[in-house]
Amino acid sequence: MLTVQIVLFDGFDLLDAIAPYEVFSAAALYAENAISVELVTAEGPRSVPSGIGGLKIEASGRLTPERAGIILVPGAGGEVDGDGPNSIPAILGRAMNTELTGMMGRALMQKDVAVAAVCGGSLLLAMGGLLEGRPTVTHHLGMDLLGATGAIPITARVVDDGNLVSGGGVTSGLDVALYLVERELGPRIAHAVEQLFEFERRGTVWRETGRAPGGQQTRTGGEPNIEADKAPFTYGSPGNKITQTSVFDGDWDTTIATPVGKLQVKLSISTSNGMIQGKATQGSETVELLNPVLQDNKLAWSLQITKPMRLNLKFEVAADGDHMTGIAKAGMLPASKLTGKRVS
Repeated sequence: MLTVQIVLFDGFDLLDAIAPYEVFSAAALYAENAISVELVTAEGPRSVPSGIGGLKIEASGRLTPERAGIILVPGAGGEVDGDGPNSIPAILGRAMNTELTGMMGRALMQKDVAVAAVCGGSLLLAMGGLLEGRPTVTHHLGMDLLGATGAIPITARVVDDGNLVSGGGVTSGLDVALYLVERELGPRIAHAVEQLFEFERRGTVWRETGRAPGGQQTRTGGEPNIEADKAPFTYGSPGNKITQTSVFDGDWDTTIATPVGKLQVKLSISTSNGMIQGKATQGSETVELLNPVLQDNKLAWSLQITKPMRLNLKFEVAADGDHMTGIAKAGMLPASKLTGKRVS
């Protein structure tokens, strides 16, 4: 029997979860109960408030990541704009910081488990560092953020990457579930469910197989170019560079206020041979500033962080004496405020 676990978390999107639930339940009717569907949480049986009007749905069990079958993760329902506690990034951040991330990490390591993600469900997994280097899709508003996590954004309705199948916007949950029914139980069962629902899957499922389109020399849309980010950047005349960047030289204690919590980052910036260099330390991890460049008396660079989530952030800061102010940005996330003080 094919087992499907649909994971709920506080603030989940109703359609992301319930549409696949109906598809799999209908498939069970046509497949003579060869498939079972259960609503679960990382914590166990409980009433789970959705992000749509707080409507509560009962989850009957606890997620078992080692159980063979399908595990489906929905996205969040909340405010698209802003960085308040009810915003989609904040809801996903809270879910990511539960046991769910570790459980899904174990699920992705199982040979007989297929993980499915609908809409923001892909972001939830990616923010936890689980999808780095993997072709994935999410809602179109979150594709930049998906790329900032190190995943490879693919502009498709459904993306099949073996044990990871992802869907785009909220209604793609129907397409993801129908595709998985076809993949696991065959096309006739999937066709019967389509006829019952009077719904046909849209688009071609993207898979990294077959011949690639000719003439494509660019990277997959949204894929981060880490090597390009690391390339040295020089500008201006040598005499001018040292003078301009000296206001940023030194060690700085900075705080970045993000929608999912505050980051404490120590920056060490210097200028040598007309080139800006720097390092950022977060906890026990130190990484190089990527492609630092001075523009209009502001210093900009990219930085890969892993806590509280895995992201490639783009920074832009200004210095006034021993005080630093600026922003950090990643995809659809609202710009986060950075404040800092020079300590040496």
